[in-house]
Amino acid sequence: MTDTSTRIDVERVLRRLGDLATVGAIPDTTGCARLALSDADRSARDLVVSWMRDLGLEVRIDAIGNVAGVLAGRDPSARPVMCGSHIDTVKTGGRYDGAYGVLAGLEVIESVIERGMRPRRSIAVAFFTDEEGARYAPDMLGSLVFVGGMTVEAARDVIGNDGSNLGAELDRIGYAGSLPCPMIVPHAYVELHIEQGPVLEAECFTIGAVTGVQGISWQELTFRGQSNHAGTTPMAMRHDAGYVAARVATYVRELVSQIGGAQVGTVGAIDLHPNLVNVVAARATMTVDLRNTDDNALRGAEQSLAQFVERAALDEGVDVAQRTLARFAPVQFDGRIIAMVEARARASGYRVRRMPSGAGHDAQMLARLCPSAMIFVPSHDGLSHNVAEHTEPADLGAGANVLFDVLLQLAEEGE
Repeated sequence: MTDTSTRIDVERVLRRLGDLATVGAIPDTTGCARLALSDADRSARDLVVSWMRDLGLEVRIDAIGNVAGVLAGRDPSARPVMCGSHIDTVKTGGRYDGAYGVLAGLEVIESVIERGMRPRRSIAVAFFTDEEGARYAPDMLGSLVFVGGMTVEAARDVIGNDGSNLGAELDRIGYAGSLPCPMIVPHAYVELHIEQGPVLEAECFTIGAVTGVQGISWQELTFRGQSNHAGTTPMAMRHDAGYVAARVATYVRELVSQIGGAQVGTVGAIDLHPNLVNVVAARATMTVDLRNTDDNALRGAEQSLAQFVERAALDEGVDVAQRTLARFAPVQFDGRIIAMVEARARASGYRVRRMPSGAGHDAQMLARLCPSAMIFVPSHDGLSHNVAEHTEPADLGAGANVLFDVLLQLAEEGE
């Protein structure tokens, strides 16, 4: 039996999600393209900041462009409770990834204001710069800088996959703030997010109490061989960079199957040069994404891959260069907040399941700074990073209700 009382206005959440989705809208779809620090990202930031200001929140912007709206609590000396996520997307993103957590957090604050409540601790809702890493690596860059894992200077020097400079683009869109990182040291951080996977829907759960985030290893491999005529060069005399890339791509799938368990691996991009039908490829650049909840197993996968790459390049007589794009160890969330999410969900009659996150999130960075956890709601057909991404309104409302309850409980805590 599901609790029919609601702490939030889900229709208001849906309206804001729809309004935000018009920024960077992909024609003939319900999806969005808002790459970090692009013109679309600037417009989305402006819109969300306008909603924060409409509610009378104090808007804070730090040096890497992270933004927080703060509702003052009764005790100005108490550290705030924070929620949030991100509003940047991949090139073919949906309207819920990241944005849901930000706008549900904004809705929690609006509901608190409407009820005339004033919690002991301030409540902040934030969105972090470049969570997706789709333009600037690594992903979760803004939250990484927020917690001190990367300097502002190093982040500003990052060159994007389009050749742009992060610092220059941050200045251009007007979101290089004056506040240091971290501009807020939270008492706790809770991130509400769509699952981006099929488990909750398939097993008929409404809420996921997220236990942690998988470790992530992103690598870029570049193989350099020799261009030659596809018809006149004997196979045994080729130095085919494309062939080596294909061998590595196949090996990644084989390696994951051998390791089993929670191990996953993906070759998401391959670029060949000169990329012509009748020319042996002189250069191949590819990415490999490896993830596991066990850091030792992840390190073993990285080592096995490195050995195979070296052997495959040697066999074909090509040179290889490796570049680490991102490397984050697995993160375990705060057990007390996980239990709180679980208890609050059950109290409302929602079926809840403890589960790890397969995707990276800003919460894994905030966990370095304060007790942190996440709340998941189902993704229809498990789709995300896809214009067809969808979550039912009832599930969106359920997640926001649980967020409301957890944030208010945390906001009344003592030290």
